[in-house]
Amino acid sequence: MRATADPLTPDNARPRRASAIARWLPIASWLPAYDRSWLKDDVVAGLALTALLVPQGMAYAQLAGLPPITGLYTSIMCLVAYAVFGPSRVLVLGPDSSLGPMIAASILPLVASGGDPGKAVVYAAVQSVLVGIFMIGAGVAKLGFVADLLSKPTMVGYMNGLALTILVGQLRKLGGFSVDADGLVGEIVGTWHKVLAGATNMWALGVGVAALVLIFGLQRVLPRVPAVLVAVIAGILASNWLDLPSHGVKVVGELPQGVPPLTIPIVSVGEIGLLIAGALGITLVALADTISTASAYARRTGQPIDGNQEMVGIGAANVLAGLFQGFAVSTSGSRTAVAFKAGARTQVAGVVGAVAILILLVVAPNLLAALPIPVLAAIVIVAAFSLAELAAARRLRTQRPMEFWLSIAATLAVAVLGVLPGIGVAVGLSILNVFRRSWWPYQAVLGREKGEHPGYFDLAENPNAGSMPGLVIFRFDAPLFFANARTFSDQVLRLATPKEGEPAPRWILVAAEPISDIDTTAADMLEELVGDLETRDVQLAFAELKEPVQAKIDGYGMHHVLEKILFFPTLNKGGKAYQEKYGTLWPGEIPSSHEPTPVGTQENL
Repeated sequence: MRATADPLTPDNARPRRASAIARWLPIASWLPAYDRSWLKDDVVAGLALTALLVPQGMAYAQLAGLPPITGLYTSIMCLVAYAVFGPSRVLVLGPDSSLGPMIAASILPLVASGGDPGKAVVYAAVQSVLVGIFMIGAGVAKLGFVADLLSKPTMVGYMNGLALTILVGQLRKLGGFSVDADGLVGEIVGTWHKVLAGATNMWALGVGVAALVLIFGLQRVLPRVPAVLVAVIAGILASNWLDLPSHGVKVVGELPQGVPPLTIPIVSVGEIGLLIAGALGITLVALADTISTASAYARRTGQPIDGNQEMVGIGAANVLAGLFQGFAVSTSGSRTAVAFKAGARTQVAGVVGAVAILILLVVAPNLLAALPIPVLAAIVIVAAFSLAELAAARRLRTQRPMEFWLSIAATLAVAVLGVLPGIGVAVGLSILNVFRRSWWPYQAVLGREKGEHPGYFDLAENPNAGSMPGLVIFRFDAPLFFANARTFSDQVLRLATPKEGEPAPRWILVAAEPISDIDTTAADMLEELVGDLETRDVQLAFAELKEPVQAKIDGYGMHHVLEKILFFPTLNKGGKAYQEKYGTLWPGEIPSSHEPTPVGTQENL
């Protein structure tokens, strides 16, 4: 007799092991199914990507206070790591303009205190590893929701402040001089004094401005042309033709050949402690950026998004970058767009880009030696303009004034306090905004509008809606908890107070569908409120209150309170019960022929 297969035998467990491997190594799921017909598209996309990766990587390295070569090391390693561990087929990782100032804010104070500029690379590498560890830990623990700590308004403000900081910080490189100052205000004052003192190198300024005009012009007139690459080539040709170094214009200089060996960066315990705060801020911004970009392209490609695996993939990319003298990276919207438009099918496109950069460093490391630093500054300034969310800020100003001022506060925090404190303020403002909406939620007195599809609307905003005499329908759009319990109670009591020339309220019917929770403080408030309304001969009723919420009140040992409150499954049934009890009608309603029937004391869900 043939033995029955055991589900725990090695043969049957193999598919499970394969599934587990694919879960943590997504390359194991898509590479075996790779269609050779995709290779041409991936190669073309990878080469197109390289044209952007090289100049941006070098420019963003300088933005982070690091040698340009580290941007190329970072690009190679993060692309390879994400191809193995990243779940998305099209996302492209790399140095990012939004992270550069955060990295600089973390490592430059340590460099200044230690007196060894070469240690900046080590500090950045350690921080990249820390970001990777935080990302992987968050992914394994399924903490993707922490990206929600940055709301859209505060993120808009943060990005605007960051764009302003980057723009001001690059003016000195554009002008060919240095400024010894901290913070945005210090940078502005220092730059102004240098300009007044005649420190501007007109050759450097001319090259930088020409690069800006060229990039912006090509992006506007010929958007399909790689404007950044054209600016880089033009800058190198101009440098050689005009001998710009002899005119005091700084250039990239000779680049090391190949890539550095795998190295574990080591710093003191105290220095790690100082780098952790910056790493946490970078992790949060990179996570929010990645989730939003991944979501956008998931909709385009039809591929489901796995936020937790995205964190693992980005975490692995950061760890590998840090082990090869790189710095922290994130998802790049611009580079992802280039790869997507170029026809990228899989992460093979990213690997092709990494190999192309590697070949450049092995075969022709000095090809970029003559690249003027002002051209790199121009590339960063262009990136700063792309970071700015001015249109979003204007939309907030007209649509959500309160959130607009939150965004302005985040912008000022970054501008005045610095990049790292600014991200802390942005997170704090986002959390405060959540509590603000719960403390002072939307409140309205509703009326019913007749028609083909009758419904309930805010009486203050819909003049066609009406109410029955003595019935007040009150909507409160928030869970009831300690912070807003008194607000709810005070408003209900105000509504229960008779107004001159109007019928005295008999029922306060709460449209309770948005009330998703009631804590003990709110439950005690309800007990007091019911008593106060009894003295005024006003009945409290709830419509559409979720059964679990009602059960919570009962679980607090307050059944006696529930007995004094009427509950209805819908507003319509609540209004119908009031009509049957008092014989009233909605405005414009024709009375029915049947006699009204009395209502019971309580109708439960």
